[in-house]
Amino acid sequence: MPPCSPPECSPRAPPAPPPKSAQEGSVSAADLLSKVTSCSQISNGNYRTDDETSATVPVCGKNGAVFWKADMDIDCDGQRTTKCNENADPWYQDDTAFHQSNGQPLKADSLPYIVVPSSSSIWKYSSYGIKGGGVVAVIYNNKVEYAVVGDTGPTNIIGEASYATAKALGIDPDPATGGADSGVTYILFKNSTVSPIESHSAAVSLGDQLAKQFLANN
Repeated sequence: MPPCSPPECSPRAPPAPPPKSAQEGSVSAADLLSKVTSCSQISNGNYRTDDETSATVPVCGKNGAVFWKADMDIDCDGQRTTKCNENADPWYQDDTAFHQSNGQPLKADSLPYIVVPSSSSIWKYSSYGIKGGGVVAVIYNNKVEYAVVGDTGPTNIIGEASYATAKALGIDPDPATGGADSGVTYILFKNSTVSPIESHSAAVSLGDQLAKQFLANN
């Protein structure tokens, strides 16, 4: 074939999509963090971040929210997928405390969710308006990711979130070797519920609204 000349041979490439940012919604990480610099402790004592660490993390109260600052262990529990299963996660369980609208467990590798400590004498999350499907702003490295309360964990350990939450924040999501040792802030908005719990877009929309209220009320 004879060579053709532009522009027929050189169609314009489509513009590159803008880079995806982990900044979800319109409220910045800095603005949220400015409201959680001091702790009014609501837990009866502190939590450990891991089995081998000492108990140093309190649950703190604010107007319309509770928060804590901890590490991030990776939760891969829920529906079995190529990323979350017995082979990938030595502690894998095929269920979550809270379920999708169809009754199935959550999907840790696609749904951003966090884990709250199971109720104990240290703290009972349900007594403070925290429930399954509640909205959480998870902040790390100047990024905000909105997640839901999706699972419960040990009664004495705090600081855990799903594979998808970690990945969105730039944290290694590998359940066996990943996570972050510190620097993660979890702000849980009281009396909030994402419906359906598996809709991340609904969590972002509601989270942005509640984050603005949080800034206004604190």
